[in-house]
Amino acid sequence: MSETSPILLLPDAGPLITLAYADALDLLFKPEWQVNIVDMVQHEVTRNQTPTNQKIPHWIVENKVQVLRTKTLEHFQQTQASGATPPRKANLGEFAIQEAMNNFALMSPPPTAVFLFEDHKIARASFLLPDNCRKVSTRSFLQFLEQKQWIRSAAEIERKAILNGRLFSQLRFPPE
Repeated sequence: MSETSPILLLPDAGPLITLAYADALDLLFKPEWQVNIVDMVQHEVTRNQTPTNQKIPHWIVENKVQVLRTKTLEHFQQTQASGATPPRKANLGEFAIQEAMNNFALMSPPPTAVFLFEDHKIARASFLLPDNCRKVSTRSFLQFLEQKQWIRSAAEIERKAILNGRLFSQLRFPPE
């Protein structure tokens, strides 16, 4: 990753939900990277009544997290409004993140983007990443924070999320 270009962190819905369950959303700021959320992911984490659907948007507003507009959400909303059969909701957040990362790759100079995910399917899928982008699981991100001594224990954060009701992925990516 280039030291001269900014580093942007783009969390998918899973990591946001897990960190919200652990009351640890602010950990996303520990590396001092710019945190952005794509609009489709914001929609995903707020559209249903869940234990975190109020906590995450409050955190976004409180921290002035930039929400990146995408054609993915625009198309989804237009399709819903027209009464046509909307596209499958599955993977739309990832599609929107892919769209944002592709847009980053076209910038000069391109920022480095870190896609934070929690879904096993993403780790195994041929999710196309431009050269300036990386994908990292929630667990690996927490271990990174622990290694940098920015948190005391990655396992402690995981345990808190689980104790508060989150079914946390056992995924380790990159693999150990």
